[in-house]
Amino acid sequence: METTQVAIIGAGPSGAIAAALLNQKGIDVLVLEKATFPRFSIGESLLPACMESIRAAGMLDAVNQAGFQFKNGAAFSHRGRYVNFDFTDKFSIGIGTTFQVQRGQFDKVLADDAERQGVTIRYQHEIESVELDGDKPRLIVKNQNGDAYTLAADFILDASGFGRVLPRLLELETPSCLPPRQAIFTHIVDNIEDSQYDRDKILISVHPEHHDVWYWLIPFSNGTCSFGIVGEPAFFERYPDNHIEAIRQLAAEEPRLAVLLANAEYPNPSGQIGGYSANVSTLATNKFALLGNAGEFLDPVFSSGVTIAMKSAELATEVLARQLAGEDVDWAADYEQPLLKGIDTFRCYVEGWYTGTLQDVIFYPRPDTKVKQMICSILAGYAWDQDNPYVKEPVRRLNALASICAP
Repeated sequence: METTQVAIIGAGPSGAIAAALLNQKGIDVLVLEKATFPRFSIGESLLPACMESIRAAGMLDAVNQAGFQFKNGAAFSHRGRYVNFDFTDKFSIGIGTTFQVQRGQFDKVLADDAERQGVTIRYQHEIESVELDGDKPRLIVKNQNGDAYTLAADFILDASGFGRVLPRLLELETPSCLPPRQAIFTHIVDNIEDSQYDRDKILISVHPEHHDVWYWLIPFSNGTCSFGIVGEPAFFERYPDNHIEAIRQLAAEEPRLAVLLANAEYPNPSGQIGGYSANVSTLATNKFALLGNAGEFLDPVFSSGVTIAMKSAELATEVLARQLAGEDVDWAADYEQPLLKGIDTFRCYVEGWYTGTLQDVIFYPRPDTKVKQMICSILAGYAWDQDNPYVKEPVRRLNALASICAP
């Protein structure tokens, strides 16, 4: 049996950030990662709020020097209407720019920097089971050679993302309030020749005939893009089973994308995820906490996944450091409730996007400057800023605004 103060499952963004923050406090951390890095993942368009977490973890220099595509905002397109949000022109205080990243490389940059700071990461170590009886939780781990060992820890942080290790092993999963949706995607060589195309922004396009179907186009610094389409599963049944052919056909159906991607090449395989929205019965106890997608994932539309993951790492490590120092903590009040404030703001905007009310707001032709700055702050990831009225009362404020902006 091996021992550590904190065992972290997963070396992705939330795991690497949490490990670095705990290491800064002198807490012994061991990270267990099933895969080897680099490895593919979606969630490639970061939000500026992520940079605040990266800075807190001491990783800002490493990320800034990695050569990723600069990002300063988001653009939206639908039926000839085009709107952009400049993340530097926002209501909330904080960093206003970020990057669009190939996640394999980005996650490796974070993990490597955590190791540089003194964190131990064991790759190809898979969690077989977890035992919470007794004073300390224990993980049964299988290493790259297939040998099993037991790791006892004072606390477990689950940063396993879509792997959802503890929710699966402890039967914590509950249905999401969001309906099931599907995404198909690939990486393309975009060959975009339009001089007006802004590579510094993610482009989110709405299907001309189906307002709940949307496209992402995320440019990278090497002339390629991540390109994907999201819709309900039944929508994709009318398209070819070959997802690359389906993606090409769907690109041709959206007029702006049809022009932008007229010369695009599709040399890479496609990916698909479905039924990705998830929830759990509890996010934390005095023995474990769930970070990021391991706890709850909403939808890729506003790129909130990595932001929630990093914010959860910051909040959880603050509470955990107090617990390990001997303080009495309330994980529901100190971690779960503060984290859910931002998640609920994002959820309100995700639901508003698919009902069309948020689209009415985004494409409104005469926006109030101050209100647009408040909405921009949420799109930039500052969904925990209680000074922002659209964060403090997201449902009421958005519904009131949508009633004014409705066609």
